[in-house]
Formats: sequence, C-alpha cells, structure tokens
Amino acid sequence: MPNRQANKRSRLTEATVRLVHQQGFGRTTLADIASEEEVPLGNVYYYFKTKEAIGEAIVAQHAEHYTALRTQWEESGDARSRLVAFVRMTANNRVQLAQSGCPVGTLCAELHKTGGPLAERAGAIFEELLTWLTAQFRLLGHDDAAGSALHLLSALQGVSLVAHSVRDPSHVDRETDRLIRWIQSL
Repeated sequence: MPNRQANKRSRLTEATVRLVHQQGFGRTTLADIASEEEVPLGNVYYYFKTKEAIGEAIVAQHAEHYTALRTQWEESGDARSRLVAFVRMTANNRVQLAQSGCPVGTLCAELHKTGGPLAERAGAIFEELLTWLTAQFRLLGHDDAAGSALHLLSALQGVSLVAHSVRDPSHVDRETDRLIRWIQSL
C-alpha cells in the first residue's frame, strides 16, 4: 500500500508541475490538479493539505530533476562536454520554453514576489546550478569561473524569457548555438 500511495502522490506531483508551469503557481488550484489527473478532489487534499505543500512538492521535484541531470552530465565526459550538455538541455526544450518559459525560472520569479521559505528553497535550485557550473569552468582553468557560470545561466534564462515573451523558439536555437561555440572555444 505505501508504494501505491507514493506512486499516486508522484503522479499528482507531476501533474502539478505541468499545471504550474503552464498557468503559474498562484492560478493553479487543488481542483485543477484533481481535474488534470481525473481523481476526486479529496484525493488531492489527502496528499496536499495546503498550497504550501503543493509548492514544496514542486520545488522538490525540480530539485530532484536537476540533481539527476547533473549526475548524468558528470558521466558525459570532461567539463566542456558537461557544459555543452547543460546548454543542449535548453535547446532541446525550446518549444516548451517558448510556450511557457523556464519551469524553474518562472516559478522562482512568481514565488519571490511574495518571498518566504518556499521562494528561498526554489532559488536554491539556481544556486546549486551556479555552484556546479562554476566548478565546470574551474576545471577548464577559466580565470573568472563564477562570472562565466553566472553569464551562462543568465544567458539561458534570458533567452528563455525572450522566447516565451515573443513565442518564438528560434531565439533559443540562436543563443544556444552561440553559447556552445563560446564553450568550445575555451
């Protein structure tokens, strides 16, 4: 029974992540989640008693996703290859980014408008990415590893915002191609 409950909670969390990415945290209700998963509203309340609990599940899901990606990238060769894999992740998601923006970036932007512990935990996802990116640039012997890490993440977040704002994934293609050439030149 615990495995079945974990599976149901996981499905509800995945549906919630999709909904929040599409329509925002503030606009997503427990009823929306129930409708998306075609379950009674009471089932959603069983797993998520509050909106804060929903937020915690979303942030945890994103954090786990990026931890898994970093583990995968660590196995993909040298630091340059890992940085390119990071950029290609954005390129591979260009259509989704043009439709709804970056899932983590939009969530952080929304949560930080009101602040609080949930906003801080969401922001920690980017802090961990910056730490990892900085380590990769250091391995390449880059003088300003932290600055380059910030530049890379900022460029990807910026192009995600622009692509979403004008609903044009080709902006992501152009910027990620430019960033990959830059990384390969290091």
